[in-house]
Amino acid sequence: MASIGEEIKQKKFSSEYSKLMVNVLYTSSWLNSLQSVVFKDHKLTSQQFNSLRILRGQYPEAASVNLLKDRMIDKMSNVSRIIDKLKVKDLVTRKPCKHDRRQVDVKITEKGLKVLEEIDVELMKWEENLHAISIEEAKTLNIFLDKWRG
Repeated sequence: MASIGEEIKQKKFSSEYSKLMVNVLYTSSWLNSLQSVVFKDHKLTSQQFNSLRILRGQYPEAASVNLLKDRMIDKMSNVSRIIDKLKVKDLVTRKPCKHDRRQVDVKITEKGLKVLEEIDVELMKWEENLHAISIEEAKTLNIFLDKWRG
């Protein structure tokens, strides 16, 4: 197991907080790279997967584009463009909202739900990469990360 300093070939950091920030960013990139392999097999990006995951949580109800924007992990995502690409793949439907013409309702399709089921199986296997830490350590790390953001 290599330390963050060894991974990026940096011996000194200005502080432990600086080292922590670099470590979290590096680890995030590492996790994204591992996950992207799973998504690529399904011709999806991580942002498209995240959108489908959110829509599955709303299912059978539709979600607004604004709801998706609020819940996205990557807040810089262009949700309208993502939805357009998912619509072309028949993974979502997009319709004007009955109650508000300025709003668009987005709903996951049966095909979208099926794709997520397939990805779920693959991600369960993929999560074995995370078993280098115990469940208790994972809980503690989640607490620390939530506290840090808070």
